[in-house]
Amino acid sequence: MSITVIPTALSEVKIIEPRVFGDARGFFFESFNGRAFAEQVQAGVEFVQDNHSRSSKGVLRGLHYQIEHAQGKLVRVIAGEVFDVAVDVRRSSPTFGQWVGVTLSAENRRQLWVPPGFAHGFVAMSDVAEMLYKTTDYWYPEHERSLLWSDPAIGIEWPLDGAPTLAAKDAQGLPLAQAQTYE
Repeated sequence: MSITVIPTALSEVKIIEPRVFGDARGFFFESFNGRAFAEQVQAGVEFVQDNHSRSSKGVLRGLHYQIEHAQGKLVRVIAGEVFDVAVDVRRSSPTFGQWVGVTLSAENRRQLWVPPGFAHGFVAMSDVAEMLYKTTDYWYPEHERSLLWSDPAIGIEWPLDGAPTLAAKDAQGLPLAQAQTYE
């Protein structure tokens, strides 16, 4: 897997750009290679679940995390475009409460590594956006938590054109000051 790893303002969160081989027939790239991921991104990661999400323009999902069975996520877009966000929710971290946002699209083929200890969310920027993401632990709905996407204490600069479309659990997310977080 030929990849370029790009650091973000949150040192554990990484942007991954694969090397794409293209010609008149189309393109090919390795979307995941365990050896390269371990050598260049983070060693010791085992993915156990793959998820597929489809959203319409303006749908905002998140900011989700699991307080037990924390999940790392390797996120990519296969159709359309999203603005993808990670928020550090580890109280002992020097970057607690800070966020980073990245545009992921089918065109740029970028991926985002969101390690355990971070809340994750995105807003669909195109008419339709489809995402695939790998997780390091299974989904446990009883442990899932949602941060309030619009918490001014976090201050995420969502590229929105009007109010987003939210699931009930996301509309009822808690501000960081009231949320259950990691130590």
